[in-house]
Amino acid sequence: MKILVTGAAGFIGFHLAQRLLERGDQVIGLDNLNDYYDVALKEARLQRLAVFPGFRFVKTSLEDRTTVEKLFAAECFDMVANLAAQAGVRYSLQNPNAYIDSNITGFMNVLEGCRHNAVKHLVYASSSSVYGANAKVPFSVHHSVDHPVSLYAATKKSNEMMAHTYAHLFGLPVTGLRFFTVYGPWGRPDMAYFSFTKAILEGRPIDVFNHGRMQRDFTYIDDIIEGIERVMGRIPRPDPAWDATNPDPASSNAPYRLYNIGNNQPVELGHFIEVLEDCLGKKARKNMLPIQAGEVLITCADVEDLMRDVGFRPATPIQEGLKSFVDWYRSHYHP
Repeated sequence: MKILVTGAAGFIGFHLAQRLLERGDQVIGLDNLNDYYDVALKEARLQRLAVFPGFRFVKTSLEDRTTVEKLFAAECFDMVANLAAQAGVRYSLQNPNAYIDSNITGFMNVLEGCRHNAVKHLVYASSSSVYGANAKVPFSVHHSVDHPVSLYAATKKSNEMMAHTYAHLFGLPVTGLRFFTVYGPWGRPDMAYFSFTKAILEGRPIDVFNHGRMQRDFTYIDDIIEGIERVMGRIPRPDPAWDATNPDPASSNAPYRLYNIGNNQPVELGHFIEVLEDCLGKKARKNMLPIQAGEVLITCADVEDLMRDVGFRPATPIQEGLKSFVDWYRSHYHP
């Protein structure tokens, strides 16, 4: 198949593009290579993809409507995996416009490209952040998510609503994936585990918010990619059991589905740091701080729908996942 992967120079997009290329698909990778974090890391990911004859890179932003329209019309994609987005909860407090441009306007252009060019399936990244102020755990795709606590989360909830509209109006098959705290080799330097590793090895203190008492459903990158690949192969159809008088947010009478992809095993941040210290063979100096605006106390994924529909449940333990990350970090950066 010919597949468009947006955000192909990003953490998840790079890993997905590599998996698709390894199985023999043709991949067009799109990315704007912005400087939200180290561009050299993004370029290094692209260099690894460039060795595959089935890969081609297009540098542009999704909000560039004319370029995106031309790309869709010229390439006739079978499927689209939209993983491009302005990421990060804390950065949305500083630069909200970046989230509207990329996550709203950019996603709108993807939907239009899919609609007008007979794309068979659009799979797009949502986020566990959409659960916001919800306190009932584990988080289920069948729960209401009407109380986001960050603009980033609000844009991801908007993506889900926009996708459903296109599924309903135009019959476009769409699947949204709510990722839970993804980590692993080739990860994002703005993520805590990455910045912690760098600081610990350099002997600098790390900022530990909420005094390390937050819990996160840390999910290893290989599990995320396995889930995406399986979901891409399952094109959604209208749910005949969907009841408009008691609407289920996870499905529809349109070809629309939502899934969580998480490890279903929340880990307290303090324990996560202890495991990271063991992998590094070095103790962290900790600067204990209160919780930040826009953060939630716990995330935990209910993955029963994912297991039922595609037969997969993430299960990589943090001891294994963090060791793989630290091994990669040492080989890539030679600290």
